[in-house]
Amino acid sequence: MAINMRVRRGILVLGGAVALSGCGFRLAGSEPLPGVLARPYLSLKDPYTDFSREFEHQLKSAGATIQEVRANSTAYIDVSKDLVEQRTLSVSATNIPTEYELTYTVTFAVQGTDKQLLAPQTISLSQDYSFQENALLAKEHEADILRQQMARDLVAIAMRRLTSLK
Repeated sequence: MAINMRVRRGILVLGGAVALSGCGFRLAGSEPLPGVLARPYLSLKDPYTDFSREFEHQLKSAGATIQEVRANSTAYIDVSKDLVEQRTLSVSATNIPTEYELTYTVTFAVQGTDKQLLAPQTISLSQDYSFQENALLAKEHEADILRQQMARDLVAIAMRRLTSLK
């Protein structure tokens, strides 16, 4: 009886895997880049931002070979805006900030060798967080983590747009 249940479970798992692969299911981020992005030249406003580092890493992970010289490239990816802004959402009765909003905005475009492949795209994410003056270091660390996560999310959005190019 126990062997029969194991066989049934095995068949269900195998059937589920076949069904998922048959419907075109792919893990997030596993979509291949189009051939035109095989050797891109990447122009970054600041190569040391969270977005820039993660974007370059994801391009390489997807199989792209980043070119050092634009003339050797198959496409030109221009990240013209990479900006993190913080604004105060609320203050206490003693005029001390109690809540902030972080906004991460990125603008990028893709130019092929002879035509524009992707018009300038602006994507932006916002996240708010509470602030407590007596936990200053912890709240600064929380803001850093939020900024890094928003950068990863923006890169994921940008990569989905790049994989849709033909």
